Amino acid sequence: MSGIGIVFDCFLDRSSISQVEKFHIKLNMEKEEKKYVNKAEEDEMEIYGYDLCRWKLVLVTIGVICSGGFLLLLLYWMPQWRVKATCKRTALKDCEVVLLRTTDEFKIWFCAKVRIMPSLGANPLQNPKPIMHKVSNGHAVHFSESPAEENKNDLKKYLPIRYFTHHSVKYFWNDSVQSFDVVRGLDESTFCSAIHNEHSTGLTKGMHDYRKAFYGVNEIAVKVPSIFKLLVKEVLNPFYIFQLFSVILWITDEYHYYALAIVIMSVISIVSSLYTIRKQYVMLHDMVAAHSIVRVSVCRGNQEIEEILSTDLVPGDTMLIPSNGTIMPCDAVLLSGTCIVNESMLTGESVPVTKINLPNPSEYPKAVGDEIYSPEVHKRHTLFCGTNVIQTRFYTGELVKALVVRTGFSTAKGQLVRSILYPKPTDFKLYRDAYLFLLSLVVVAGIGFLYTIVNSILNEVPARTIIIESLDIITITVPPALPAAMTAGIVYAQRRLKKIGIFCISPQRINICGQLNLVCFDKTGTLTEDGLDLWGIQRVENARFLLPEERACSESLLKSEFVACMATCHSLTKIEGVLSGDPLDLKMFEAIGWILEEATEEETALHNRIMPTVVRPSKQLSPESKQSTDQEMELFELSTGYEIGIVRQFPFSSVLQRMCVIARVLGEKRMDAYMKGAPEVIASLCKQETVPVDFERVLEEYTKQGFRVIALAHRKLESKLTWHKVQTISRDAIESNMDFMGLIIMQNKLKQETPAVLEDLHKANIRTVMVTGDNMLTAISVARDCGMILPQDKVIIAEALPPKDGQAARINWHYADTLAKCTSSSPAINSEDIPVKLVHESLEDLQMTKYHFAMNGKSFAVILEHFQDLVPKLVLHGTVFARMAPDQKTQLVEALQNVDYYVGMCGDGANDCGILSNLGDFQFLFIDLAIILVVVFTMSLNPAWTELVARRPPSGLISGPLLCSVLSQIVICLAFQTLGFFWVKQQSWYEPWTVDSDACNALDTKNTSSAHHGNETIHDEHYIKNYENTTLFFISSFQYLIVAIVFSKGKPFRQPCYKNFLFVLSVIVLYVFIFFIMLHPVEPIDTFLELVCVPPEWRLRIVVIVILNAVVSVLTENVLLDMILWKVVFNRDKQGESRLTIPQPPQVGDEYFAVIV
Repeated sequence: MSGIGIVFDCFLDRSSISQVEKFHIKLNMEKEEKKYVNKAEEDEMEIYGYDLCRWKLVLVTIGVICSGGFLLLLLYWMPQWRVKATCKRTALKDCEVVLLRTTDEFKIWFCAKVRIMPSLGANPLQNPKPIMHKVSNGHAVHFSESPAEENKNDLKKYLPIRYFTHHSVKYFWNDSVQSFDVVRGLDESTFCSAIHNEHSTGLTKGMHDYRKAFYGVNEIAVKVPSIFKLLVKEVLNPFYIFQLFSVILWITDEYHYYALAIVIMSVISIVSSLYTIRKQYVMLHDMVAAHSIVRVSVCRGNQEIEEILSTDLVPGDTMLIPSNGTIMPCDAVLLSGTCIVNESMLTGESVPVTKINLPNPSEYPKAVGDEIYSPEVHKRHTLFCGTNVIQTRFYTGELVKALVVRTGFSTAKGQLVRSILYPKPTDFKLYRDAYLFLLSLVVVAGIGFLYTIVNSILNEVPARTIIIESLDIITITVPPALPAAMTAGIVYAQRRLKKIGIFCISPQRINICGQLNLVCFDKTGTLTEDGLDLWGIQRVENARFLLPEERACSESLLKSEFVACMATCHSLTKIEGVLSGDPLDLKMFEAIGWILEEATEEETALHNRIMPTVVRPSKQLSPESKQSTDQEMELFELSTGYEIGIVRQFPFSSVLQRMCVIARVLGEKRMDAYMKGAPEVIASLCKQETVPVDFERVLEEYTKQGFRVIALAHRKLESKLTWHKVQTISRDAIESNMDFMGLIIMQNKLKQETPAVLEDLHKANIRTVMVTGDNMLTAISVARDCGMILPQDKVIIAEALPPKDGQAARINWHYADTLAKCTSSSPAINSEDIPVKLVHESLEDLQMTKYHFAMNGKSFAVILEHFQDLVPKLVLHGTVFARMAPDQKTQLVEALQNVDYYVGMCGDGANDCGILSNLGDFQFLFIDLAIILVVVFTMSLNPAWTELVARRPPSGLISGPLLCSVLSQIVICLAFQTLGFFWVKQQSWYEPWTVDSDACNALDTKNTSSAHHGNETIHDEHYIKNYENTTLFFISSFQYLIVAIVFSKGKPFRQPCYKNFLFVLSVIVLYVFIFFIMLHPVEPIDTFLELVCVPPEWRLRIVVIVILNAVVSVLTENVLLDMILWKVVFNRDKQGESRLTIPQPPQVGDEYFAVIV
């Protein structure tokens, strides 16, 4: 429309070249490439610029008035329509409003208003010229957020900075990319050397205020909306608007009591929803607000220490970490000192971790390569917001300092809170199908709507009646009980899970749990016990394995390098005098009986550097158990000088699969490096002449028995390596040319319940897969022990090798019975014999092959990169995935989902419009409240079946079996209603009902009074009281109960409905009541329900109709559909081409019951 207006202006003034130019500019602007924010990130969005258009606003205002406010509601629900209806498209750099659309599969629209902020510069991480000038003169500056406070000359210094806020994040205009962008902190594009050399001294007051204008207040604000705001938002929900429209229509049609009941139900629903939502907001607010505002000390550029509130922190501030600890109010990188931190708030792991200062590459450029700082990569040096700093250790005269890199919602904690406040929408098939089903009902209602209008016009019905009756058909499209039915099942399921200790933070996913057909298990702590026991050690001397030894704390081994490695190569620390750390490290340290001592603050203050952690043997080696004899106890005194100091730690990395420490024995000049980790990795980093030739055979013997094996290595460092050089040397420089020292064998027993659980899963046709970071053969052994791999099954190891020396990537196949490593003597399997070709076939083929694939993380990565066509085939038969890094576990789950698996991870983490629209006010009330709601809320209480089965419940409402089941019941109900409707008219006593009709009394009076009745026939306005309506009311009331019973199936997913006491009681009471009022009329009840009296013989015929209806419904559902049709026509288990497809009847729940009735 704006383009047409421009052309019209050109027509009026042909000399106006500027208008033509504007027109071309607009065309070019519309053709420009799309702009994005958060490019290539998870929350990537398209962005469009708009300006408010006055004439569009006028048109919209007129439309809102003419539509009675409906247009305003529509624009409230549709932000893209709201913006396009009131604004005109313009360039991003000049826009007043931005329109955002997510690029994921949901394509959700958002809009935001662009605001302008005065600032001295455009980049908060760069010094603007005014600040540089004033700072150079030694003056402290303070900048007001409003330039009105400055004089006119100062106003010229300010730049108008345009920004908008979306989901608690500010997006500022970036000239370099010609789009809006998030202002980053020091967590991106900042080198480690720059952190020490450029940012470690802190900010001046002026620079602090300048940055705060961009980054804002350092808080994670969870605002609790007012009750009024929540109420408005809830009431404006489309469902409640539709209910309001329906209520108004029903009141107009004189269905006052029914409308009142619906209003009461809606009010209860709204109040309950408001209470729940506000309670969740309050809980989240209280959780986030706890310890979020503290007083902190920061360093200013002039070496002064200033105490400020944590809300005033900005990226670039250097804060001091108190010696007694604190709750971190931001993300910060440690510049000096060390900290013991509890990160359970973020990771869920209660084991404290040690954070060390970030090395400065510029001090030793040859030793440490400079790299860009990243909180994820350098998390060992990063203190995250919300984590608890328990203890600190520091230099003499130098405080423990940390540089603020992220604040507010940009922190790790802030991002977590944002994911809670603004969750990604769920796209479950059940809900999509529910909307599709309602849409189909709308289509049916639309047909009825048009039919009613045409038929009423032909019969010359008054216009008011036509409008009310036609719209009435639309209102019965959405049953009032449908939302309750959709919610009740999930609420009951969540309650049942909670009773057995299972908690669900996303209740919508409960429906999907029934679809699981594959579960990935971690090994340690999940299938096996949490703790590890030391089985023994096997040392290496002169490149030969010695005999296994049960104890490592003997006197002869006391000063050996093997025991020194066990004593030092760990990340243990003392917290309040108690040794704490990784359970594996604790077991190893306890096995040698040594003592760990950490320097106190007083001791540290006496030295010019951090005092190392010291380990030393105890004076007495205790017996292993109380049963040990006195002769087995060895007592000896040690020289007080034998101590080992841990100078530097290279922490364990799941990617590297190892850890390393640098230590020095007291009195020795040279330092030692000790390393432990996965045997294959450690052996590859050792001098080959120190690794026994039978290393692989010995390792295989242990791993096949299910032991967890750790390898140790040692290296004597050069004497020129001083303490300061060691603090900056690279890890790669240390972890090479090591001497192989031997193996530590740990025993990890299966949990007692593991085999039974896996057996239940197998019986339910749920496949199990092991994904672990442990050794492959150990994992295979555990898989056999727990029943994941049966004894007679073959296991094939896929060893994928990357391209090397001009050779293409390849895969070597070996049976697990042979050596895991590919050697010239190890027999390989011919590629033609590999059963991956059979994965397209049925389970019978799979059962004949009895094969399982196993691979490690390196092979999995090579296969993903070079053998993409094999991935679906391998994951269909892959059972053991060992040495898998965390990101590879995610890739595996995605690969399994790509072949249509529903994957679970287990680790240590149509209405009969034409007929029913004739029912009366209280008849509707009785059916909806006394029957439908009662049945809906009780039929979901059926307990779950006692064991898992090999069938899957339906994942959606739109499927062949379910639709056939529901439509068949609709047809049956319609057929028997039609039978009753026409049969009653064939009775000898039937006549159009009038107030004087009395079919219950002597029928011989009919002829004598017929003329009188014909002259004085009086009908009620809506023609509710008549024989047809009374007949249909009784038949349909019974049909609701019949359908409820038919759909309340038990086995295989739920227990029989007779075990649901409340449901059985409700159905019996309703049956008795309806039979009573039908067979023994009670005048007050008949008057209340607007029923008329019918002869006793007709009541008995209604009973016959109801019995026949029940028989036909049950036989159709349980015999025709369950036992015949599903086995012949439908085959619904399509997840995974190689699995057995078991035909199964549908399980229709209360959601469909609410819709069908």
